[in-house]
Amino acid sequence: MVRISGGSFAMGSEDFFPEERPVREVRVDSFWIDQHPVTNTAFARFVRQTGYVTVAERTPAAEDYPGAGPRDLVPGALVFRPTERPVPLDDWRRWWRYVPGACWWHPRGPGSTLDGLDRHPVTQVAYEDAAAYATWAGKQLPTEAEWEYAARGGLAGATYVWGDEFEPTGRRMANIWVGAFPWQFHPGRGQARRPGTTAVGTYAPNGYGLHDMTGNVWEWTVDHFHPEHPPTCCAPQMSASEIAAPQRFSRHVVKGGSFLCAADYCLRYRPAARQGQTEDTATCHLGFRCVMHDAPEM
Repeated sequence: MVRISGGSFAMGSEDFFPEERPVREVRVDSFWIDQHPVTNTAFARFVRQTGYVTVAERTPAAEDYPGAGPRDLVPGALVFRPTERPVPLDDWRRWWRYVPGACWWHPRGPGSTLDGLDRHPVTQVAYEDAAAYATWAGKQLPTEAEWEYAARGGLAGATYVWGDEFEPTGRRMANIWVGAFPWQFHPGRGQARRPGTTAVGTYAPNGYGLHDMTGNVWEWTVDHFHPEHPPTCCAPQMSASEIAAPQRFSRHVVKGGSFLCAADYCLRYRPAARQGQTEDTATCHLGFRCVMHDAPEM
């Protein structure tokens, strides 16, 4: 973990999406934060020691999803599937599928594995899963303010966690989507031919030594989301089974964008960017990191 000294900062942005406004002065106390998102290796240790079963591995309760038939109430999670050609960007169902059997250890569905992904961020974790891990580890999930303060790395008002230039000296600075979303993908450093997570630490850290504060995976925060405009962007806005009544589940702020954020569609690989996600949702581009408010043992 990295210790972040407390202070005040200008949170939000007036330059992009309405939910990021207004810019306001916020103060946070000192805290410790994970240097990178929780990895598959770390989450596997948690599961081995506790026997924990994630939300995506459980059969959805019928009372939570009124009107759903038995064939719909099966364990699973959301998986991204690129399209073969350009498509209208007004309906995320064109590139997301609810896949029975998808979970943290089968992130793309049955048949997929974690082989070679030990140092990649864990995905397919709902809010409850992230909170359970944090409690087991003696930590907490960050507040939105803590997360954004840490992500900025000491750069007041900068557009990106590394500054204001998108690709300084021509370098790609984060695991994001480059190309025409959701069909044309140009791999970057550490990326496979198809879009997906990269090992933590693949890209340079921010000014506080933190990796993957933007790009790679969205990250849960403890704060509830209060939307100011209609749902947008690449993070699905329904519950994980696509059949939930959204009002039955709280929405939490997620931060940082992911490998699916593209300049022509999402543009949320910025510290000010924020979205709301229903707490029962698990996807292949959503993970988390933890904080502590007491000094950890060294």
